Amino acid sequence: MKVFHRHIALLSLLLLAAPASAQKKPAEPLNRILFVFDASQSMYGRWDNGMKIDIAKKLLNELLDSLEQVSNLDLALRVYGHQSQYISGTQRDCKDTKLEVPFNSGGASAIRNRLKTINPNGTTPIAYSLEQTGKDFPACPRDQCRNMIILITDGIEECDGDPCAVSAALQRNNIILKPFIIGVGLDLNLIDHFRCMGNVFDASNESAFRKVLNVVIAQALNPTSVQVNLLNVHGQPVETDVNMTFFDMQSGRMRYNLMHTMNHRGTPDTLTIDPMASYRIKVHSIPPVEKDSIVLIPGIHNVVGIDAPQGDLILKVKGKQDYKNLQVIVRQKGKMETLNVQAVDQKERYLVGKYDLEVLSTPRILIPDVDVSQSHTTTIEIPQPGMAHVMRKTKGAGDVFLKTEKGLEWTWSLSDEGTSDSVVLQPGDYKCVFRPAGSKRTFYTVEKDFKIESGKSQLVELY
Repeated sequence: MKVFHRHIALLSLLLLAAPASAQKKPAEPLNRILFVFDASQSMYGRWDNGMKIDIAKKLLNELLDSLEQVSNLDLALRVYGHQSQYISGTQRDCKDTKLEVPFNSGGASAIRNRLKTINPNGTTPIAYSLEQTGKDFPACPRDQCRNMIILITDGIEECDGDPCAVSAALQRNNIILKPFIIGVGLDLNLIDHFRCMGNVFDASNESAFRKVLNVVIAQALNPTSVQVNLLNVHGQPVETDVNMTFFDMQSGRMRYNLMHTMNHRGTPDTLTIDPMASYRIKVHSIPPVEKDSIVLIPGIHNVVGIDAPQGDLILKVKGKQDYKNLQVIVRQKGKMETLNVQAVDQKERYLVGKYDLEVLSTPRILIPDVDVSQSHTTTIEIPQPGMAHVMRKTKGAGDVFLKTEKGLEWTWSLSDEGTSDSVVLQPGDYKCVFRPAGSKRTFYTVEKDFKIESGKSQLVELY
């Protein structure tokens, strides 16, 4: 009994020590599929061994039978072309669409019952029907629902609408994921009209239609994994510990924000990603790298390779450190954009390449063409500074200049509110120029040369 209690106590300690993410797995999002069903007059047409409408109903019913066993799934049905009679090209109801079975109102069973009474009648308002689907999905917190549309049709838009623009708007506004379009005996010349709307599948006969339905459902519901390989200069997936953001290419919305991690086998960890969108991945290295138009194959393990070779950079001050919070601006070679402001003694990782550094010392130090190489730490040393103590009898205006081969380079201005200043300066030859506040003539300007050496203080008296 004592052993049993010790095991219980140990288990309790392990549970308390485990990270919250390990104790509670995030809930899976609710899958919601809206079938948009074509019941326009053309669905009376012959196809394979019967009428298109009868075959489409039969096979959709078979699919619904299997979907009843799927958990975490909600279904709905919208139909178009079934309420108003098609008379002629000029007499047609281009708003003939209706949500026949809403979500949360019976699912597969309700859809089966409604299909029994649906008969082809009117025209094909695809764009308007898609537009109305935006109202069909009940409100749901972000990332807690996956809204999918499966459009089953035998023809193209007949009401001068733009289904592609409507589909793009629905995706861009995060209402739906990329739709599935299943063509029922479509003319091959018409298939291209649907590619801009979503994922197009053509069913040439009844057998193909059954297979297509199963493929679409598998893609919509089966888990899809992806492994992001961050490659070094040798093409090896060894780079890690950097944040990655997945953006939906259609909407631009950020879908996932993850820290790249190596698993216990030493390989990039596997991520479960929604395959219904194409992605742009931004790797937040310094500088960042991106890869766009990434299309995942649903239901399998996908591998995405991104070149992100990296090395380390650290800056040191020779001798004793007299600077407080000294920082360095890091830029890519030949570019003015600031990539990073790095503190001295802090190691930072950068993509392999050349960089220009600007040390924010007094005066500033420019260090061009610093090479960061693969898996190597580049160490840059800057001189230890000295200290200048500038004393004067009265207040006044003055500046300190560094003496260079090109002349004088302004470095620092004296305080006009006091009679003494102390400043940390890089080693070098300097000139101080000062004029007392009460003097009204330039003639009273005082000049004083002085030298700063590493680790030493220099008194500069302006008398």
